[in-house]
Amino acid sequence: MTANPILAEQTRGSTVENIHRGAYVICDADGTVIASAGDIARPVFPRSAIKSMQALAMVTSGAIDSLALTDAELALACASHHGEDVHVDGVAAFLDHIGRGPADLECGAHPPTNSAARKALLASGGAPTALHNNCSGKHSGMLSVARALGIDATGYVERDHPVQAAVRKAIETVIGAPLSEDLCGRDGCSIPTYAAPLQGFAQGFARMATGKGLPDDLAAAAKRIFDAATSHPLLVAGTGHLDTLVMEAFGGRAMQKVGAEGVQCGAIRDKGWGYALKCDDGNIPASQAMVAGLLLRHADPDAAQRDVLERFAHQPLTNVRGFTVGEMRSAI
Repeated sequence: MTANPILAEQTRGSTVENIHRGAYVICDADGTVIASAGDIARPVFPRSAIKSMQALAMVTSGAIDSLALTDAELALACASHHGEDVHVDGVAAFLDHIGRGPADLECGAHPPTNSAARKALLASGGAPTALHNNCSGKHSGMLSVARALGIDATGYVERDHPVQAAVRKAIETVIGAPLSEDLCGRDGCSIPTYAAPLQGFAQGFARMATGKGLPDDLAAAAKRIFDAATSHPLLVAGTGHLDTLVMEAFGGRAMQKVGAEGVQCGAIRDKGWGYALKCDDGNIPASQAMVAGLLLRHADPDAAQRDVLERFAHQPLTNVRGFTVGEMRSAI
């Protein structure tokens, strides 16, 4: 098997200390490849990068309309949030809106990802709850699917539960291919995650960006979900995160979402292109450098957008005394 190309480098001083290989693809809704590198046919787990695709189950179940879900709630359903107050309060309100509570979440609890929020929780003597889990918004969306279907939500994270069947069908519709039981694992937040080729996910994001190749209801819903996420970028990630900063800077032109283990997916909406990227070793800063390089090259950024992207395409590395010792940089 041919090794994937080097897409990011970490330096120390003027010397490359670590290399990070990976693959990426940009394509349109018809699947035409605009640009690519590496093995884009190898199945990868997309993890949280496709939460917007998973959120489409809220459409097929009727939850968005029957429960009158707000754009902020749709953004939280797409989020890997950092557990800041705006996220915790937003998810609590989302659950209350659909007649559920934190005890109904099956994602588990972990401390806030945001360091200031984590320190504040510790200082208050509080303990993390499922509301702080970065996937609690997505899980709230899945609880809304169960509510709309009129079914028992218990065990909604299991592969054979009707909620996960609806999620799987939505993803298959968007990427235009079946998901294999042989390529199914359990995600960090306990829901099923299916591996598929990068090109399928890139084409799926292009189809969501344009509506092309999707049923009318899913096309309209995909637009609303992307609009909600890009209009509420702080809810999708958090203070200082690449996803939030890129979507703020691009003002609706770009949908960007990270996934665990070095996955990055999104859409350059005004071009009608989707993209998907995987850093082979799962390094998140390296994957951020990679996707920043991709967007610098292909998204036609203006000066302000370029400034944001450059921060991640060339990330200074500092030691405990604050000395700059090297950088993580894009090789795209």
